[in-house]
Amino acid sequence: MLDAIIVGAGPAGLSAALMLGRTHRDVVVLDSGTYRNDPTDAMHNVLGFDGAAPADFRAAAHRTLAAYDTVELRRATAREVAPLDPASPSDGFVVRTDDGDLTARRLLLATGVRDGLPATPGLDALFGTVAAHCPYCHGHEFAGTPVAILGAGPHAPRVAGLMARIASRILVLADGGELDPQVRAALDRRGVAVRSEKVLRVEPLTLPGGHAGARAVLEDGATEDLGGIMVAPTLHQAAPFADQLGLDLRESGCVAVDAMARTSVPGVLAAGDLAHTADFPMPLSSVTAAMAAGQLAAASIDGDLLGLGR
Repeated sequence: MLDAIIVGAGPAGLSAALMLGRTHRDVVVLDSGTYRNDPTDAMHNVLGFDGAAPADFRAAAHRTLAAYDTVELRRATAREVAPLDPASPSDGFVVRTDDGDLTARRLLLATGVRDGLPATPGLDALFGTVAAHCPYCHGHEFAGTPVAILGAGPHAPRVAGLMARIASRILVLADGGELDPQVRAALDRRGVAVRSEKVLRVEPLTLPGGHAGARAVLEDGATEDLGGIMVAPTLHQAAPFADQLGLDLRESGCVAVDAMARTSVPGVLAAGDLAHTADFPMPLSSVTAAMAAGQLAAASIDGDLLGLGR
């Protein structure tokens, strides 16, 4: 039986594997080959990797982990997870994969989330480049260009504030939705214009100077040429394991964890985008935060096993 199985090989899972490898824990990391940041061509706000392709970051992490004999990075997709004994889940877990079953004393879920985007035609193709959800991760790349915030939700004033020093102009595309009076008042205080029309589609556009952008086509026939579009995705678990294990979720759609990455099921931990502590108003969706969460989860696993005399 392994000490731990890590399901998911993004920043959280890889960081946890490094921590456990350095304490000589027997660990298998399951890598499905699909990642939340697949749509983007570059990652940002990661010291030492700002502007690097996500694949370059993973390759560097793989080279690092190769130095630790007790860590195995396995390209396989987990299909099902379950406690070995449903009456005593902390006794261990089985993970069923395409390559057979694995068992471990502890289980770390680091499978991330899936972004549910607004149904605006053309948005999917732009997400991760011209369209983005995080001003900290992608806002700088829209510097000096007009930026639209898509949707009439409560996120709009905060995103407008974050982008105020970056964008040349900020516009809210309400997409036919009604703005809450408080949201509208907050936008008015910032001098942010609002277009209430339905957005029929967004399409790629090259702005003057060669900057990649988008054109939003509105229901009344008007268009808005943009250097960036900020959206607020709905988060969904990227894998079925939280449901299979009956883990508690928060309103964000992410797995509820405590300060030490422990879930509602003993022996199961969660880290990265799929996890959400009560101390934060939202899950921290960034590479650096995921790495830190993975390291914390690994320390929690190691301490738990030490308490069992392992």
